[in-house]
Amino acid sequence: MKTDTSLNLNKIVDLFRQLLEDRLIGIYLHGSLAMGCFHPDRSDIDFLVILKDKPDEDTYRKLARAVLRMADDMPELPELEFSVLLESAVKPFTYPTPFEFHYSPLHREKYRLDANYRCGGLTDEDLAAHLTIAYYRGIALYGPPLRELYEPVDALYYTSSILNDIKDAARDILVNPLYMTLNLCRVLYYLKEGTISSKKEGGEWAVQVVPDRYKALIRHGLDEYSGVSARLEAETPLLPGFAEYMLTEINRSLRERESSGNRLTKE
Repeated sequence: MKTDTSLNLNKIVDLFRQLLEDRLIGIYLHGSLAMGCFHPDRSDIDFLVILKDKPDEDTYRKLARAVLRMADDMPELPELEFSVLLESAVKPFTYPTPFEFHYSPLHREKYRLDANYRCGGLTDEDLAAHLTIAYYRGIALYGPPLRELYEPVDALYYTSSILNDIKDAARDILVNPLYMTLNLCRVLYYLKEGTISSKKEGGEWAVQVVPDRYKALIRHGLDEYSGVSARLEAETPLLPGFAEYMLTEINRSLRERESSGNRLTKE
């Protein structure tokens, strides 16, 4: 990691240690920064925070204010996206996974405008995927590695989580074409090869196996993701057909896995 990124991460860790003290078990980086495809101008810093027990509501208010203040004081800081979980949610693992506190750019202004706002006390299917990536590909910013603390998330739950993220792909690819194009690639990569990958790695794999008519679309997405080309526009004519093709292949892969006795979805 570059020095400025490491300094940002150290400041994030210091913030959580000061606020949460002995409750804090660990802080675990996942996403692009953990998997070597981070771009400061367009990537978030994604991480999970695991606590021994539940703090009081005032601690969460202080956390929200501290994160907002950090963002204001450090305009060069990439966007943060993180969830705070209790250890009881991961040992044993619970799906969908309950979380105590969530912060992302989507919620930033709500925290800024309402001192009592808290996105928390809910469940999130996405956390099974985030925990799996943190377990196998992540970086422990503070505390022992997840592998030393907990069992891995069952493949059944990881699969359910990533499938949930693409369930509306035919619509979502027109709203966020870059994300959904590469996300479909990494889902199929996992189902075909068992590889837990980044969006970039999923795209690099898929461009070798999809029909020729979709290769340029994926390459364009990879180039945009890397910052070397213009945006992948929602009106690109190939997007609906690509989503349909990938969903068909994903469903075929699921049937093949299940017919061979390797069930990857919930009953």
